[in-house]
Amino acid sequence: MAVIKIAGATVNQTPLDWEGNFSRILLAIQQAKLKQVEILCFPELAISGYGSEDLFLSYWYPQKALGQLEKLIPHCDDITVAVGLPIRIQDKVYNTVAIVENAKLKGIVAKQFLAIDGVHYEFRWFTPWLAHEVIEFEFLGKKVPFGDLTFYYKSIHYGFEICEDAWRGSSRPGYRLHDRKVDLIFNPSASHFAMKKTVERRELIEFSSQAFDSYYCYVNLLGNEAGRMIFDGEILLGKSGKLLARNQLLSFQDFEVLAFELEDKEQGIAPIQAKEWEFVQASALGLFDYLRKSKSKGFVLSLSGGADSSTIAVLVAEMVRRGVAELGIKGFVKKLGIEFSPESEDIEKDLVGALLTTAYQGTKNSSADTFKSAKTLAESLGAKFHSWTIDEEVDSYTEKIETAIGRKLTWEQDDITLQNIQARSRSPIIWMLANLNNALLLSTSNRSEGDVGYATMDGDTSGSISPIAAVDKHFILHWLQWAEKNLDRPGLTFVNSLTPTAELRPLERTQTDEKDLMPYSVIVEIERLAIRDRRSPVDVFLILKEELQIDVSVLKDYIKKFFRLWSRNQWKRERLAPAFHLDEFNVDPKTWYRFPILSGGYAEELEQLDQI
Repeated sequence: MAVIKIAGATVNQTPLDWEGNFSRILLAIQQAKLKQVEILCFPELAISGYGSEDLFLSYWYPQKALGQLEKLIPHCDDITVAVGLPIRIQDKVYNTVAIVENAKLKGIVAKQFLAIDGVHYEFRWFTPWLAHEVIEFEFLGKKVPFGDLTFYYKSIHYGFEICEDAWRGSSRPGYRLHDRKVDLIFNPSASHFAMKKTVERRELIEFSSQAFDSYYCYVNLLGNEAGRMIFDGEILLGKSGKLLARNQLLSFQDFEVLAFELEDKEQGIAPIQAKEWEFVQASALGLFDYLRKSKSKGFVLSLSGGADSSTIAVLVAEMVRRGVAELGIKGFVKKLGIEFSPESEDIEKDLVGALLTTAYQGTKNSSADTFKSAKTLAESLGAKFHSWTIDEEVDSYTEKIETAIGRKLTWEQDDITLQNIQARSRSPIIWMLANLNNALLLSTSNRSEGDVGYATMDGDTSGSISPIAAVDKHFILHWLQWAEKNLDRPGLTFVNSLTPTAELRPLERTQTDEKDLMPYSVIVEIERLAIRDRRSPVDVFLILKEELQIDVSVLKDYIKKFFRLWSRNQWKRERLAPAFHLDEFNVDPKTWYRFPILSGGYAEELEQLDQI
């Protein structure tokens, strides 16, 4: 077999950004040519963007993508390029890869298995292709083979598995490609980021290259393409059960071309980072892309001094730190489309100050500790910091209601009402600040709060984007301790010394989150079984009573509380701001877990729990 040079090209694309998408693909092709690459593979649906949603169902959108392919073909002279796009044939749309060799379209491969789990709804848009089936597709007046195809280049016989194709066990196309004696399999993918998912991919590439006795090249999309899903831009090459090449994930660049010789030797393997590093890098890139693609000028954050808002403040600062390190100050500012003039020698802090405005919105129930925590953190990061109280607004709302109902509100009788009005009173003024700055308001709720509804609608859920809504509070508390040391963020010292609390009740009532709910470490174990694994209350109890050292009656109460609060608060989850998918699962009904807004609330199932 001839030694040739191949490459994977990851690109950061955006639906409907036809000119930008085309330009990034073209620049990647040009760079590949400079590296003397002979076969270049782009990710799944690179021409249109994977996150095009119901645009795929229209007649004009796949046709427009096909027009982009026509424009691209003349630029593919002296190279073979595989690039993904949607193609409509009569009333069906197919997820395909077009193979262009030396400026001629050689054929089009169609995806055989569609992703329909978790964040994916591909069956809504696409039709799966049948194995072994090949038809003729008319393109620019010529007949082109379309379907289940393989190709030859020099002495190399190569084929494709498109993303989900590779995850279908013994049914996957790779086995049939092996029977056809291919030497090389490309996997163009649009695989969403999740912490530690790269470990699964590495295992897939190692297994595939061994089982199919071939080289296996995986190429993923890059960046926060369309709002919720983040793609990590991973490129992998394997052979004979060994990983030969791997790039570093989550680049701030528009594209990256990773080239390698088709030889059975290691050619640069970037290390797999710890979960904590993955979280900060993915969040930083997600925020950067969301900011620039929404054409906003910065972020506004209601900074309480607690864990959630402090985590988000650090993530914005890390967005600046990591983006500047990779792109340089000029490149970073240019990509954001903002004007920036440093005011001191600490340019990174100045840039954080230009992009992040925070406000501490205290009440008579707020403590000096949380004010100090918020102020210290904001100053250490370089963020703009404002401080005001909202007691006047809270009192005004309360007095009007008291007049209307003819009685005074009391903590004994009206606890939730009095808590919620404080949280909601913070929303209008922080929205004003966001509007004045042409900025995105950052919502601060986390996944654990989403589970049990421990978040105030139109309060801490207010915002344009909710960066940590898909991450559990137990992880966040751990990450903050890690970040203080490993990210050199001394401003987190006061944050990490505080017990999580909403600070909505009078201080003498010593409110804490875990006293209101249950330990966060227990919530994460219950949700793992109940939501991720979709188990019943009884199953959850039987498993956790063996895993957790908790009194049986207390554990039952925790489980009952979780399921009751979960079913009662679906309406809140339906209204959460868009959130990044960062973990193996989330509770956003638009991207992972659908649940009825109205239900019987597990009444019979929880009765069965009492009978055990």
